[in-house]
Amino acid sequence: MAIYDNLEVFKATYDLLLFVFQFTPNVKRDYRYTLAEKIKDHIIELCLCIYRANAARDRVPDIRQARERLVTVKLMCRMLTDLKQISVRQFAVVCTHTESISKQLQNWQRYSERMKNENASPSTTRTAAVSKASAPHPE
Repeated sequence: MAIYDNLEVFKATYDLLLFVFQFTPNVKRDYRYTLAEKIKDHIIELCLCIYRANAARDRVPDIRQARERLVTVKLMCRMLTDLKQISVRQFAVVCTHTESISKQLQNWQRYSERMKNENASPSTTRTAAVSKASAPHPE
């Protein structure tokens, strides 16, 4: 198991969190304490999902939850853009970060699902081989 803060997906998520903290002070108070705080909370939860996925045996549920959090973050940042609280350029940076994170999570999910299927297949094959071996042989 790799240390979670060495994972590229964690680093990219942390960079996104730092970027959000940088533009938050410029958001109007009405949106700063509602929408912007929720964005930060979701990104922190995204970091926790990555940590849990890295530590779990079955990573897929945590990765799915992380991907869902990421979609929520992008939607809320789009709302800030539409409400003229962040610039289009800032939203473009957010989109670049979220796209990178999304691709990494998707690849991680595919890999985890494939490994889960490969690990499940030999056990059923092994069970069938054991039952054949223990079956009485006609002579």
